[in-house]
Formats: sequence, structure tokens, C-alpha cells
Amino acid sequence: MQEKIRVLVIDDDQELCSIIERYLKNADYEAQFAHTGAGGLKMALAGDYQLIVLDIMLPQIDGMSILTELRKQSVVPVLMLTAKNEESDKLRGLQLGADDYLTKPFSMAELMARVDSLVRRYTKFNQTAGAEKVLKLTHVSLDWQTRMVLLNGKPLELTSKEFELLYFLAAHKGQIFTKRQIYQQVWGEEYAFDDNNIMSFISKLRKKIEPDAARPFFIQTVRGVGYRFNQEG
Repeated sequence: MQEKIRVLVIDDDQELCSIIERYLKNADYEAQFAHTGAGGLKMALAGDYQLIVLDIMLPQIDGMSILTELRKQSVVPVLMLTAKNEESDKLRGLQLGADDYLTKPFSMAELMARVDSLVRRYTKFNQTAGAEKVLKLTHVSLDWQTRMVLLNGKPLELTSKEFELLYFLAAHKGQIFTKRQIYQQVWGEEYAFDDNNIMSFISKLRKKIEPDAARPFFIQTVRGVGYRFNQEG
């Protein structure tokens, strides 16, 4: 018998949680809930979940702080919920390691579509990475299981999405990918963001990995096409 996929929802709106619970269970997910930031963080760090749905505005500890602590130990997909419709909040969440976001109010159909998409991506990406868990290149070593990155033998701290982006490019070094292809492979869904979002992730990754971010050695831009990981990397 196949084990159910476990989803943790951290939101202080108990009425909304009751509705979400009904939809998750109807889709055959196992749902657990926390209504405070402190309780949610404790459950997230202690439990084995395949997805976390996380509200930003929470009592005790806010969602951004929870995400920051969670990303120190876990790469579980995180879907952020926010009542704010400000681009800066969304971008901050993505930069801290969130995988997707929804702005309240939202429909249950949209929520479930994003839940399904994130679970599929996480499962697919883990299965793909499982074939070669450790990538050992000339200057860079990446361990999928531990999320450890070594640059010239020294550990490098990356967010969850930065790691997955680097792992994908490094696993296909020398191969050129468009922004759309990168998004579809790493985010696991149709390309929905404008080019500036992909460029922002590439820029932040370059600042961490490149000896000179102004003259990238590892992640190269192929003008008019996209990006590739240097064959000599």
C-alpha cells in the first residue's frame, strides 16, 4: 500500500484550515495543521512532510522567520500564503527559499493545483537526482542528499532553490538551456514569471559561486539563448 503524502499547513485562520483540510483529504493527502508560528516551526522541523503550506502573518513567529529556520535544515517544498499583494513580499519569500506563493483570497481549485504541482516536482526532481546523488566536478562538488556544496573544497551556503538551480545546470554541464526550460525543469511547472525572476536567481547564485560575478566562469550566459554551466567547471 502506497504511503500517503503528508502536508503541513501553518495558518492561524482555523476556518480556512478546515476548508483546506477537506480538500486535501479528498485528494488523498494526509493533512496536519498548526495555528501558531512557534507550533508550526516545531512540527515542520520534527515531522516528515512532502509539502508545507505556510502563511506569512502568524502569531509568535512570522512565516518568513519560519522559512529562514526551516531552510537551514530542510528542502521540503514550501507554498507561501500572504494577504499582502506586494511584489516585494513575494520576491523575498522566493529568495528565502519558498517554492511558490498564493495571495489571499484564493480559490481552493488554485490552491490544489499548486499543491499538486509542487508535490509532482519534488517527487520527480528527487527521483532524477537520485540516479547521481553526488556531483563531483573540477571545482565544485554537490551532494543532493545533504544539500552540501563545496567550492574548491570549501562549503558554500545556498538557499533551497539556488541549490536546485545549480545542481540542474551542473548535472548538464555544457548544455544550453533557455529561461523557460530552466524554470520548467527546476520549478516543475509552466513558465509563469517574467525573465527578471530567473535572472535574479542567476545573479544571486553567481555572487556566491563565481570568483568574479562580473565575469562568470561557472554559469555562462549564451547571448540571445539562455545559460549553461561551463564544461570546464
